[in-house]
Amino acid sequence: MDQFVAKNPLPIGMSDRLNAKCFCTTLDRKTLLRHLEDDTGDDNIWADLQNTHPYLFANSPAFVAEQDLEKMLATVQAIERISRMTAYRDSVLSTAPEITRRDFGPSGVFMGYDFHLTVQGPKLIEINTNAGGAFLNSALLNAQRACCEAANDSFVLPTPGSFETAVAAMFRSEWHLQGRTVPLQTIAIIDDTPQQQYLYPEFILAKSQLERHGFEVIICDPSELSFSDGNLLVGTRTIDLVYNRLVDFTFEKPEHDVLRRAYLEGAVVVTPNPHLHTLLANKGNLILLSDSAALRRMGVSENDIAALATVPRAQLLTPENMAKLWLERKRLFFKPLSGHGGKAVYRGDKITKSTWVDITKGNYIAQELVTPSERGVEVGGNPEARKMDLRLYTYNQELLIAAARLYQGQTTNFRTPGGGFAPVFIV
Repeated sequence: MDQFVAKNPLPIGMSDRLNAKCFCTTLDRKTLLRHLEDDTGDDNIWADLQNTHPYLFANSPAFVAEQDLEKMLATVQAIERISRMTAYRDSVLSTAPEITRRDFGPSGVFMGYDFHLTVQGPKLIEINTNAGGAFLNSALLNAQRACCEAANDSFVLPTPGSFETAVAAMFRSEWHLQGRTVPLQTIAIIDDTPQQQYLYPEFILAKSQLERHGFEVIICDPSELSFSDGNLLVGTRTIDLVYNRLVDFTFEKPEHDVLRRAYLEGAVVVTPNPHLHTLLANKGNLILLSDSAALRRMGVSENDIAALATVPRAQLLTPENMAKLWLERKRLFFKPLSGHGGKAVYRGDKITKSTWVDITKGNYIAQELVTPSERGVEVGGNPEARKMDLRLYTYNQELLIAAARLYQGQTTNFRTPGGGFAPVFIV
């Protein structure tokens, strides 16, 4: 979809200066609340949002240079092209669980590519197959006001409805990619105890938007599912497609067994699914994607290898390199192979010896540390700095929407005054 587009591009480096010095408030919270209420027809969940989710939305935008956005998109496209190569797939899937080797056809809705901005350009930090927040960021975009005449001259809002239309087309595409020829009718948004999830408000928004495009949408917990006569059911309603928000990426937990059986039998379209997570979002893939020599041996083009210069070097933590990586820890970031949501991740310069012992017992990768850039915000009338990352929500290599996340601490947490999701202004 169309993102904020620069009509009169500003000088190179202007994005850095704006992120450091522009403390303008562009979010109109009353407009946002009214938009969410009108969009969903549900006043109750949004009325208390400022109390339950006070730092979900930041007051100020993030500024990103157009050339940085182009580099990020080139990285996305290179990764997804490589993921379709036989040599890459054989390498990644060879040691993965059996369930991940079944390719039913879908490309995966709402891929999320997370970047930090550096003086050397954007650096890819993580890839997610069930990236949350896209619907909320669409609403956020439509509640922005120009902070000054210069901003009004430089940026335009996306065409109203373009995100929503693209999302509806995306779900229909996933349905047809699995060989379905009849119209898609029923979508289930599935997560564990969905009403207790921090981003549950997004499920309500997604349901409303998808229903406007003719789908029946059910939000449910896996415990509500049954599998009978080749159909995945919620009550008596047959589910055609599952919009999967679970973080049990291979459906190993007993409570996900019904979904697992229906998926393996091809009785329901699941997106994103275990196959896509293993190909694209398993953290171990960052080891291969940052190894240009290995990629060349696989036959990856030089253009795609060049696009992957944004991927920080990563390696598996093993008994053989453990001592070496302990000595080098201050320039490294440690992540569990099966982790999600920034849990159990550690900056090397913050690791204690007792934590290091725990890390060496698990499956971890050591990734070159990339310090996030900062965004200046105003909190209580005082200027403060917040860390910033950029997320591209994509489908089949195409950008759906871009968003920033402002935070304090090691990872994004939506618990920071002045932080939260922020719209992206391209300069």
